[in-house]
Amino acid sequence: MKMVKNLKDKIEARSARVGVVGLGYVGLPFALEAAQAGFEVLGIERNPARVAKINNGENYVDDIREKDLAREVKAGRLRAQVSFDGVEELDVVVIAVPTPLDKNLVPDLQYVRHVTEELSKHLRPGQLVSLESTTYPGTTEEVMQPILETSGLKADQDFFLAHSPERVDPGNKRWQTRNTAKVVGGVGPNSLEAALAFYGSVLESVVPISSAKAAEMVKVFENTFRAVNIALVNELALLCDRMGLNVWEVLDAAFTKPFGIMPFYPGPGVGGHCIPLDPHYLEWKAREYNFRTRFIALAGEVNRAMPEFVRTKAWRILNEQGLAPSRSRILVLGMAYKKDISDWRESPAIEVIKLLQADGAAVSYHDPHIPVFKHEGLDLESVPLTEAALREADLVIITTDHSSVDYACVVANARRVLDTKNATKGVPDPEGKVTLL
Repeated sequence: MKMVKNLKDKIEARSARVGVVGLGYVGLPFALEAAQAGFEVLGIERNPARVAKINNGENYVDDIREKDLAREVKAGRLRAQVSFDGVEELDVVVIAVPTPLDKNLVPDLQYVRHVTEELSKHLRPGQLVSLESTTYPGTTEEVMQPILETSGLKADQDFFLAHSPERVDPGNKRWQTRNTAKVVGGVGPNSLEAALAFYGSVLESVVPISSAKAAEMVKVFENTFRAVNIALVNELALLCDRMGLNVWEVLDAAFTKPFGIMPFYPGPGVGGHCIPLDPHYLEWKAREYNFRTRFIALAGEVNRAMPEFVRTKAWRILNEQGLAPSRSRILVLGMAYKKDISDWRESPAIEVIKLLQADGAAVSYHDPHIPVFKHEGLDLESVPLTEAALREADLVIITTDHSSVDYACVVANARRVLDTKNATKGVPDPEGKVTLL
């Protein structure tokens, strides 16, 4: 097909212009990779503060080095804007916008729909549109394609449409955007060929798959796999608590087996955009086929219950000291959903704090990566982690195992510690101050 060849020629010559819609934890790293690969990249982001930062060469995403961003901006290969003006001049448009759930765990595709509607106003022959946002199988063909075809152009004939799910692991120093294999599926053979040519010019490895729907299924399965296995060890932690066993000891011993097992660990809940949300996209879509995804439902139930379990264990520890929750001072260590990053999306620490506050406890937090937290109904500032702050708290709860925290100092100075991440492993505790999850 001549249009595919024209686009591939532009990609090879690096004359193709690339647009990335949504410049968050997925979109900005990819936009930077595309710019570093030699493409001229236009980022479209609805948050004007982010747009201003990018155009000033200032970074706000953990996995990006600011000097790399500043270099591409200064070279004119990367810029950002709020509007969709000029999208018709682009050759490739990558969409990386949020796909949240509503309070009833129903997929909310408002951002995908809005972006697709805007693109349909600018769509021209020969363009490639690729959705990277995680969603249920069928979104690209059933939701996006009809909207884009209101332009009068036909997918896989006049323009190309693909799904290539993001695989971003914030804070992972080994596997990043460039060297993580990229699954690519198109709505037809021409779309697949065009998408493979583009992604292959930016990233080290691409994995073709038969359709956009199959690519969407790949991503939700990956996250469901993790959600189910995390739920398994969380449930084991609940059972070990009843039986008086140390779940961490049990798991460490189990994971010495060199085959047939993979390490997963319990915690105060699950956070980030992927694991708490994405499996429910598949659960919702399965109902259309009169199919119940029982593992997904049960895993979600177990994982969502973990903050309540942390609250219960906190009550027990306070009770041992003769303290009511309403008369207690609690210091929470960690607001981020995982160690050594500033991403707090869906962090279980948020729910833990809310539950403790509902009990009347005076709750403060420390997180070296999140100095201020004003979201989710909370308005808090990170307190310095001093010996005095540790001694003043009736209970210290470790919800995120940041590497920069001196856990020996925490154990030495705190009255009691509830460690939900096994961060104090190896720290001397002669007075028995530490209670593990």
